[in-house]
Amino acid sequence: MLRIASLNINGIRAGHRRGFGDWLATRGCDVVALQEVRAPLDKLPESAFGDFHVSYEPGQLAGRNGVAVLTRERPVAVRTWDAEVLVRALGEDHLHTGPAPDEVPLARGLGRHAHEGRYVEVDLAEAPITVASLYLPKGGLPAHLQKPGRMREEPDGGARYERKMRFMAAFARQLSRTRRAAAARGREFLLMGDLNVAHTRLDVAAWRRSQRAEGFLPEEREWLDAQLSPRTLVDVVRSVHPETEGPYTWWSWLGQAYARDAGWRIDYHLATPRLARTAVAAEVDREHHGVRLSDHSPVVVDYDFGG
Repeated sequence: MLRIASLNINGIRAGHRRGFGDWLATRGCDVVALQEVRAPLDKLPESAFGDFHVSYEPGQLAGRNGVAVLTRERPVAVRTWDAEVLVRALGEDHLHTGPAPDEVPLARGLGRHAHEGRYVEVDLAEAPITVASLYLPKGGLPAHLQKPGRMREEPDGGARYERKMRFMAAFARQLSRTRRAAAARGREFLLMGDLNVAHTRLDVAAWRRSQRAEGFLPEEREWLDAQLSPRTLVDVVRSVHPETEGPYTWWSWLGQAYARDAGWRIDYHLATPRLARTAVAAEVDREHHGVRLSDHSPVVVDYDFGG
């Protein structure tokens, strides 16, 4: 049995103040994917990742992004998009730089994002699985939907929207290559992370009024739909909870969204079919001892994977 979790921590230092260290020590996870770690290497809290091995790509955007994969055993291999990765075991650490010998070529369009702290993957020692952590750009509204005075952010003519759509198109090509490369190594593939896209009506509490909101636009949902199929990648939580509203993974800090469970499901486990079929339980840890660890909550899946 492997217990694998994903969490957008929304800042590792803030997460520790809210109890992330205790959650990590007591939840019994074998693998944890993190997004938005948001800390340069010299600002990481002491024991930031507990007694796990960590592969952390901090990126070069001050105070933003940063992805990691925590494992109980030292990973067999670590890969990212030609960026510097901290590979740390207890009592030792080193920087992994440059592509691994078997790394797939970077898809056209992703080079501009290679140093943003958006992607890292590892080959597990515990099982023949490649695990990846992704933080997909949040994006924005297309220009024709931007209404000055009705937006929290200043109108940008659709720039954030266009950037996200270009990223998604490039990442789709990369995802196909990466999944096939894992198969060629004899490994299942599991992509986890904050995709900043809710897939269906079951994934947004207020789906009717969210259809013209970033993260639930028809073209974003179509993109996610195209990544999923019974032969490529399976939405594991949805396969375990096929008709459930949610379980939601993100709630705004504003108003009563969390108290009313008016959330979005935008954090995923996307697994190759054989691995997905072994999922026996999938939960969202809304709180830890009554405290939210982030504006996101951990998505925890138990895989009865025999290898």
